[in-house]
Amino acid sequence: MEYNTTRNHLAMREYGRHIQKMIEYLLTLEDKEKRQRNAYAVIELMGFLNPHLKNVEDFRHKLWDHLFLISDFKLEVASPYPIPTRETLRARPKPLRYPKRYPKFSHMGKNLELVINKALAEENPDKRNGFANAIAYYMKLAYNNWHKETVHDDAIQSELSTLTGGQLEFTNTPYVKSFRPTENRDRDRGGYGDYRNKRNQKFQQRNNNRNNDRNNDRNNDRNNDRGGNKFKKKRF
Repeated sequence: MEYNTTRNHLAMREYGRHIQKMIEYLLTLEDKEKRQRNAYAVIELMGFLNPHLKNVEDFRHKLWDHLFLISDFKLEVASPYPIPTRETLRARPKPLRYPKRYPKFSHMGKNLELVINKALAEENPDKRNGFANAIAYYMKLAYNNWHKETVHDDAIQSELSTLTGGQLEFTNTPYVKSFRPTENRDRDRGGYGDYRNKRNQKFQQRNNNRNNDRNNDRNNDRNNDRGGNKFKKKRF
């Protein structure tokens, strides 16, 4: 009996021991044409045993790479794809170069800083004023989204003066709706909330009617018992 402790290392477990033995048999074949023909047969069998690889892009290329990997890159057959080597397969990818942007004011982000720089470089006073109003509007909107409360325009102007060194000032008041908690928000009449209220009222009225009917039945049964009625009302 052959035990796993006496067998060689299984290169890829998803293909199993039999596929590895077939590839090891290919290494013993001296006839080049026979070895090539059997290599194609092993590739077809590997694809049949792993149908999930068919959904992967270039799955046959992956099968040929696995064939050479299981053979420890010792198999000498012609491949329709570039033959991998041990160095190329185990080579580490180059590290990605992430953009390094360090904003001066991290709580406002880099994009707002770019807009501020573009506004400061603008020479047209009307466009410059429009940039300032848009920046102030965004700052107020961001404050309301994060803090869930309103902020005074003086605080926005003070922050904007700090960011721009007093070079930008917004003229009109950026209108941003204040945050309203969901539980305290009033539903519009005729909307979905009104429909829910009506449905709850009907459900409550139906329960009240059922309770009243049950109480009336109990009172009638008690009266019949006191009157000496021998035939009691059977309840189902």
